[in-house]
Order: sequence, then structure tokens, then C-alpha cells
Amino acid sequence: MSIYTVHTPPPAAEKSGPERFVFVRDGFSFWAFLLGPLWMLWHRLWLVLVGYCVLVIAVQAALHAIGVSSGVRFTTGALIALLVGLEAATLRRLTLARRGWRNAGIVVGDDIESAEQRFFDTWIEHERHGPPRSSSAAVPASAGMPGGPVAPSEIIGLFPQPGGGR
Repeated sequence: MSIYTVHTPPPAAEKSGPERFVFVRDGFSFWAFLLGPLWMLWHRLWLVLVGYCVLVIAVQAALHAIGVSSGVRFTTGALIALLVGLEAATLRRLTLARRGWRNAGIVVGDDIESAEQRFFDTWIEHERHGPPRSSSAAVPASAGMPGGPVAPSEIIGLFPQPGGGR
């Protein structure tokens, strides 16, 4: 099962309907690892791409200046690529937040289609009847955040009710 964060477009967007929601899968991104700069271009991560290029050029130039072997330079490049693959989802989330997109929640699904189905089922029920009465597939972004009480339906973990026994 994969975990996805759901992001809604900024309120000032021309078209901000549910078809524009973005689902970002949490976890390792193989394509970001293998083809980092192309992956960044595909997802329009312009500042991330500039930072990546500056970092790689600076690290490779420093390694060349101190005279390390080509194997060490290759390994360093591979480790930077691994870091990009591990943090790809975070880079997308940060870019969306910087552009004004709002985190609408978290949803779990076998694939993107099932995650979308679960999120929109919960979202539509929430729009019709208010917050769900039982634990839901989608967790609001504000769940567990300071500044307000947490409803029992927003508790995640082994104990579904606050103060519940083992």
C-alpha cells in the first residue's frame, strides 16, 4: 500500500476543481534517482533543478580540485542521485506549497486510482454530511496539529479512541 498526500490548487487559480488536485506518492522515486534533472523538468521543479545543478557542479569541482579518484567522484554522484530519489516527494511537496497549493490530506491506496477513489469518496461524504463519523481513508491535513482538539475519528494508530485501553 502506498501513501499519498493530496494537494489542492491555490484559491486564486482560474480552474480549481477536483480534477486539478495533485496526489504525491510518498517513498522512493526510481525515475528521480535514475534521471534526476529530467524528472525535475517534467515536474516543473525549476528552483530545485537550479539548486541540484549548483550542488553537483560545486561538489564535483571540489572533489576534482582536491585530486580524488574518478571512482570517488562517481560514488559521490551516485549518492547525490540516491538522495534525490529518496527526497523526490518532499521536493514536490515543498514546491507545491511554495506555489500556494494547500495540503488537503493524506490517503492510502494500492495504486493512484484506488487512492483517488478513496479520497474523493471521503471528500464527497464530508461535503454532503460533514466530517465522517468513523475512521476514514483520508486524514485531514490538520489532524493532530496544535491549535485545536483532535476528534476521535482523526486518531491514527493502534488505539482508535483517545485514552482507550489496550
